[in-house]
Amino acid sequence: MESFKQQRKYLVLHFILFFLFITACSHKKFLPDHSRVPGVVIDYSPAYTQRYIGSPSLAILPNGDYIASHDFFGKGSAYNKTRIHRSRDRGKNWNLISEIDGQFWSTLFYHRGALYLIGTSQQNGYAIIRRSTDGGVTWTNPIDLEHGLLLADGEYHCAPVPVVEYRGRLWRAMEDRNPPEGWGRNFRSFVMSVPVDADLLNAQNWTFSNRLRYNQEWPGSAWLEGNIVITSEGKIVNILRNHTETGGKACMIQVSDDGTQISFDPEIGFIDFPGGCKKFTIRYDSLTHQYWALSNVVLDQHKGGNPERTRNTLALISSTNLRNWQIRSIILYHPDVKKVGFQYADWLIEGSDIVTVVRTAYDDGIGGAHNCHDANYLTFHRIPKFRNRTLTDEPLNGPLPFTFK
Repeated sequence: MESFKQQRKYLVLHFILFFLFITACSHKKFLPDHSRVPGVVIDYSPAYTQRYIGSPSLAILPNGDYIASHDFFGKGSAYNKTRIHRSRDRGKNWNLISEIDGQFWSTLFYHRGALYLIGTSQQNGYAIIRRSTDGGVTWTNPIDLEHGLLLADGEYHCAPVPVVEYRGRLWRAMEDRNPPEGWGRNFRSFVMSVPVDADLLNAQNWTFSNRLRYNQEWPGSAWLEGNIVITSEGKIVNILRNHTETGGKACMIQVSDDGTQISFDPEIGFIDFPGGCKKFTIRYDSLTHQYWALSNVVLDQHKGGNPERTRNTLALISSTNLRNWQIRSIILYHPDVKKVGFQYADWLIEGSDIVTVVRTAYDDGIGGAHNCHDANYLTFHRIPKFRNRTLTDEPLNGPLPFTFK
């Protein structure tokens, strides 16, 4: 009798454990395994939350601190929250230092004793800027046109794109969505600038250019997420991601010296750019006199699919004239196109290295990312001696499973 009661007790216990196991499986709430993820994990948001990591940006403070930011998108988000992280050991470890409601699609940059965050108030929100004087722990609130509310007359779109200092002004690209519906086709590109010694939070100090709409008779359907770049002739251009079916193109808009007028010539404005249908960041290196970018190129092994959703390869590319680009090295690679993405890399040159933060979709041991676009990680990477890298160098996360052609 005692043996039967004991057996029944064990059966009940096993049933309970089995029930708990099935419940855990159904909710996908196993403990994740971050050890397999390339680089240093800064932040993580599992796919089952439907809150995905977007808009990575990076700044380096004069004291050596690294500051990284990102927002959240997806059905589990409010499309209006940005997190700020800090590393005090050159990217080896990171801590969350602040979380901002009412900030989205934003760029971090340091200027004259303060850290700034410029972007929108939410998805398709107002154009805003915030300032922090304590390294990103606390931030100003853009309550009006004198305190960081730059444009409140429509819906605005952007990404963590470069803020460039040139000829006594800071320059940045942005788009508006007019009319306020759909994605891409209604984006109008423009440029904004401000004197370097002005109060950046006062909207009256900013100059805004005219706004250009993408002609639907041109190849593709949209331009967005532009990079302000200074040409070797000293001209200001805005190089934008070009949303096309084939990929591999970018758009170069000309900017007047005073920043009031922009123009585009379709005969010469479309340029070959590996990975140009996805977001990229271009920066100039004065040591090599070259322009560099981290871009999601599409390797021969992965051609034939949707190039805009092929984000499994992050490559270092360069150019001497902004029109002819070559792939210099593969930085990150994974053969899974559907659920792996190394995208939206924002980066800075630090000595002989590039340091970068990446919106990463990757296997976390509990089902991985929702897809290559809907990232579950923000990761940090260091690219040592980037100027010397070639196609014979292994990616940071291990050798390629094929010979690069």
